[in-house]
Amino acid sequence: MLVEDSAVDRQQIGAYLREWNLDFVVMDDGADAWKAIQCPDAPSVVLLDWVLPGLDGIELCKRIRALGANGTYVYLVMLTSRDKKQDLLTAMAAGADDYIVKPVDPSELKARILVAKRIVDLQQSLRFAATHDFLTKLLNRAEILASLKREVSRSEREQKPFAIILADLDHFKKINDSMGHAAGDIVLREIAERLKADLRPYDVIGRYGGEEFLIILPNCSLEVATRRADEIRGLVCRNPIVTTFARVPVTVSMGVTASGSISNLTIEKLLQQADEALYLAKKSGRNRAQGFAARETLLIS
Repeated sequence: MLVEDSAVDRQQIGAYLREWNLDFVVMDDGADAWKAIQCPDAPSVVLLDWVLPGLDGIELCKRIRALGANGTYVYLVMLTSRDKKQDLLTAMAAGADDYIVKPVDPSELKARILVAKRIVDLQQSLRFAATHDFLTKLLNRAEILASLKREVSRSEREQKPFAIILADLDHFKKINDSMGHAAGDIVLREIAERLKADLRPYDVIGRYGGEEFLIILPNCSLEVATRRADEIRGLVCRNPIVTTFARVPVTVSMGVTASGSISNLTIEKLLQQADEALYLAKKSGRNRAQGFAARETLLIS
């Protein structure tokens, strides 16, 4: 994102960015830039003028840095004609990562953007490693539980239901015992791919632990979620998984619950109900989706 109120500088710097085949958006007002930065698809690198209408560059830096507390990082390059050492210190103290004095030299700008890209890529890699399971590339336990906490808050705020599916791979210990952990890892990776293959873009899935997976389905009732769980179950067990050791037939059992079935909704109650439904699915013969309800059980096999 280029945030610059000077038409001349916007045109000149924009020409450089286009020449380097960079995708960018242009803002000429600090307040508008602040709104855009808060969007989910906000740019990860911002070239920012110091003097702006609406919200100056220093204040904008401070606000953007405050977003970093939520895990969002934006690399900030301050563009300004101010060239005193104290100006540089002021910008860095406000949260700028770099500082270029106008008029902008194209070679210097390109070098700074290359540095910004490397740092942003590294930050994103570290963020992914911290929030995802190494083996399956799904969200890890801590992150899927954090997602569940956010969904509970959203559901209460918007008064909309949601459901969760607790899925457990049947007889996984036998796979590890008979073919080894290398084959077990291949099976887990493929199971993860199959579980997420038919999810909606806004559904969330993570590895809950071992061979257990947790799926969050926003705006779903218990009945709809139980039906969806059975459809996903069918995709998982449709074909054996090919490993370097053998073709492995797999099945999965699923416990389903929904927020509408719980008074004083908490994460603990949701997980307990899903776990109870999963236990019943296992007890009833495995390879089935079972929905929890206070007085009746929804079963699809």
